[in-house]
Amino acid sequence: MLETLPLLQQTKFPALSREGVTTLQVNLGYLCNQQCLHCHVNAGPKRTELMGEANIDTVLDYLRSAKGDAKISTLDLTGGAPEMNPHFRFLVSEARKLGVHVIDRCNLTILEEPGYESLGEFLAGQQVEVMASMPCYQKENVDDQRGKGVYDASIRGLQRLNRLGYGQPGSGLMLNLVYNPGGPFLPPGQGALEADYKQQLRTVHGIEFNQLLTLANMPIQRFGSTLISRGQFDEYMALLTASHSEANLATVMCRSLLSVDWQGYVYDCDFNQMLKLPITRGIIGLAPCAEKGATHLSDLLGVDLAGESIVVSGHCYGCTAGQGSSCGGALS
Repeated sequence: MLETLPLLQQTKFPALSREGVTTLQVNLGYLCNQQCLHCHVNAGPKRTELMGEANIDTVLDYLRSAKGDAKISTLDLTGGAPEMNPHFRFLVSEARKLGVHVIDRCNLTILEEPGYESLGEFLAGQQVEVMASMPCYQKENVDDQRGKGVYDASIRGLQRLNRLGYGQPGSGLMLNLVYNPGGPFLPPGQGALEADYKQQLRTVHGIEFNQLLTLANMPIQRFGSTLISRGQFDEYMALLTASHSEANLATVMCRSLLSVDWQGYVYDCDFNQMLKLPITRGIIGLAPCAEKGATHLSDLLGVDLAGESIVVSGHCYGCTAGQGSSCGGALS
């Protein structure tokens, strides 16, 4: 669903350039056991797009080719439910052998799906950081946004991860929760909301976690289409642009992150990927693939992207509005 793109392109955003790449974010496919309203990739149980073995190998080749100052420190795995890719465990274990920190963006309910009963133990054994979707600590809000029964399953998933050591002092197993607003408004202050989450989840369910990350909803894909259908798109864009903070431009995630789609093509961020806005070829002078209009990760082995221009559009205000928003939470 790209109907939001022409609307987004009507809004100019300040020019940006890369500082380099320290995080490789890989979308392993759109297959997911859930179908959430705010999902910016339109993931769901009927999606069939999954990264294949050849592109998994290319990801590992890229991690190996990055040397010195260009060394990739973090592999950030997303989807869909990234764990539903049949090569997920192989990719994680091979990346860990290279000394790369791995993040799994987990929806928690996958831990209860048939065939994934040992997933928690695998993640703990590989010391994978878990970033778990948890849009609210109240059952009604979570089920409204993500589906009936998701809240209870998520709580059981968090309790299971706690039993494995995640979120516990001294364990080294990082468990971070991710908050998305339930509608067309900005997230509240990350620090205050984290305190509320910790108090509520500890008191009611005995759950511990390390940090809460707040992410703004992007006006694209399923959420963008919902805004258009409800006549709220222009109002939400006005909110994002009016809340823009110049200070956040220095730390937006696209300056140090490279996004890879399930077919191995590269983008400045996951949101540009969903809008089919591939990285531009400037300093390194590579021509994009004629068929896809994008560059493949295999063409970037050993290439330093520092100084490259970043493709921007109106949706980028979602990352700079208010306290800022990135895959690592608030920017300020």
